[in-house]
Amino acid sequence: MHLSRVPPISLACLLAGPAAAAGLPTGQLEEITVTARRLELIGESASASEGVVIAAELENRPTLRPGEVLEVVPGLVVTQHSGDGKANQYFLRGFNLDHGTDFATRVDGVPINLPTNAHGQGYTDLNFTIPELVDTVAYKKGTYYAEEGNFSAAGAADLRYRRVLDAPFLTLAAGQDGYYRALAAASPELAGGHLLAAGEVFHNDGPWVLSEDYRKVDGLLRYSVGDSERGFDVEAMGYDGQWWSSDQIPERAVRSGQVSRFGTIDPTDGGGTYRYSLSGEGWAKLGPGALRASLYAVDYGLDLFSNFTYATDPVHGDQFEQFERRRYFGGDLAWEEPLPLWGHAGTLSTGLQARYDDLAPVALYRTVARVRYATVRQDDVKQASVAVYATESVHWSEWLRTDVGARFDAYHFDVASSLAANSGTANASITSPKLTVVLGPWSRTEYFLNAGYGFHSNDARGTTITVDPNDGMTPVAKVSPLVRAAGAEAGLRTALIPDVQLAASLWTLKLDSELVFSGDGGTTEPSRASRREGLELGTYYSPLDWVVVDTDLAWTRARYIDHSPAGDYIPNAVESVASVGVSLNRATGWFGGARLRYFGPAPLIEDNSVRSHSTALVNLEAGYHVSPRLSVVASVFNLLDAQANDITYFYESQLKGESAPVADVHFHPVEPRTLRIAVTWKL
Repeated sequence: MHLSRVPPISLACLLAGPAAAAGLPTGQLEEITVTARRLELIGESASASEGVVIAAELENRPTLRPGEVLEVVPGLVVTQHSGDGKANQYFLRGFNLDHGTDFATRVDGVPINLPTNAHGQGYTDLNFTIPELVDTVAYKKGTYYAEEGNFSAAGAADLRYRRVLDAPFLTLAAGQDGYYRALAAASPELAGGHLLAAGEVFHNDGPWVLSEDYRKVDGLLRYSVGDSERGFDVEAMGYDGQWWSSDQIPERAVRSGQVSRFGTIDPTDGGGTYRYSLSGEGWAKLGPGALRASLYAVDYGLDLFSNFTYATDPVHGDQFEQFERRRYFGGDLAWEEPLPLWGHAGTLSTGLQARYDDLAPVALYRTVARVRYATVRQDDVKQASVAVYATESVHWSEWLRTDVGARFDAYHFDVASSLAANSGTANASITSPKLTVVLGPWSRTEYFLNAGYGFHSNDARGTTITVDPNDGMTPVAKVSPLVRAAGAEAGLRTALIPDVQLAASLWTLKLDSELVFSGDGGTTEPSRASRREGLELGTYYSPLDWVVVDTDLAWTRARYIDHSPAGDYIPNAVESVASVGVSLNRATGWFGGARLRYFGPAPLIEDNSVRSHSTALVNLEAGYHVSPRLSVVASVFNLLDAQANDITYFYESQLKGESAPVADVHFHPVEPRTLRIAVTWKL
């Protein structure tokens, strides 16, 4: 996967989405072949904050964890507050997205976010992905796209794997702290198509006093056949992971010497997870239009042991287990055809999306050293959703085009709880209109105005709850099943300066309520309505075909709308993010890349009296092509060995020997300077 071997990519196909990426026609879009540089997008995109990152840009970005592939999305930060087998923590546009709420993610068209998850709403675990196989990352930010639904208020990303490799390869890697990895992949021709096969074995202890002993095995088989007229893909994936966790720890425990920065309070925290999926896509041109259909089925399990408050229960301690077994099924149907409007060229895009989640069970237990002693709640949940959408895109003139669209979503929740009072059903629906106006291009510059509504769903258990499951008596208010978001954006994109691309956007986003279900406590925690506003700037400079310098900057202001004496700041709303990188993509000799990633301080409580510190990390990757088949890469993470934090919280906890809970800063440190070396042999 080196620059000179990157297969041509159709820009129009990538922007038009999965159907076109698979080879579908793209209506009014003009096809442009791209082999190396970032897609210019002038005349193609619907906003200044949407884009497509191709494989050549991913090659020399040092990634400590698979989920960090998403950091190609400008302004998005990927961290971890627990063991690496757990889903990452995500930050974007002033959101602490927790493990995925308000950012929708797909892999090869299959939705990854998990509603009504045992740990967090919209839980997004990307540990099953293989970064070397990612061909494109298509991202969108904001509420302006009719095809994007649940969890996409802040943004969405679709990771697409390659259909064909330039050659089979074997990668062997090793590094500090018990790190080793083996990856093999090939894509032989088979019955007129290609079979992409890959398998990975991984282990890492990490720098923690309690060895993480993270073990995972994953793989995929994907058969692809067809051309732009018609074809299909069938894909099977599997992943299994086990680990021990060093969760966030209180500052007072480090100051007193009870634990080191890399220590742990409860040495029995950790977990295990698995994910098996089968999916397929088919496409065909039918007359003047194009049809795409996809289906997927996923079998998923999570067993997570955590202890964030330690010993407020002096007898048993505070460890709890979050457990779920889930199967979910769904599919998409999309149709696109030319539809002129009042004599002007236009394209109609319509779609139907459906999903059904069956959880049996999703549960919260009290545990001591991973042994259950009490059930807080145990539920069987069935959640179904269906959506229809349509967008009419019209070119009114050479300098004016519009997208007018709408989306309708309907949900059904069915909860059978271990506490009968919390059982029941709920139904909800929501309509989300969208509008885009694009002016230009003039002098290779376009201007965008976007507005639209979006939403995220709340945990199904919160829609039927009536009493606190911790005591079975205290009344608890139900939450709204669907929380509306309203967003708007003004932006520009320009390629006026030779070899330079620049995008800028000024945006705002309002949430009616930040209601969430707390998997940690088994109850709902309603909060106030909120508004976020921000400015984003991105530049991309490629003076030579093999040299890229990119910069992404983002500033955000996040506040609760309804004033409260407690304060109006939103905890963990990161206010500034920056990413600066250089990449040398050479097919012979030396290659590599370096990247500075910075995310600034954030309020930790509503009155802003306690704040987190900023985190700045430099990662470096340097490699050498020994021969056309053999290459060696050394990656150094946290090159400057910064003592910074991946995540910081402020809440009450109680250590052994303390007579009462203490409000304190709790943090999970970034990993210290870490060296890894990988050898790749192309067969």
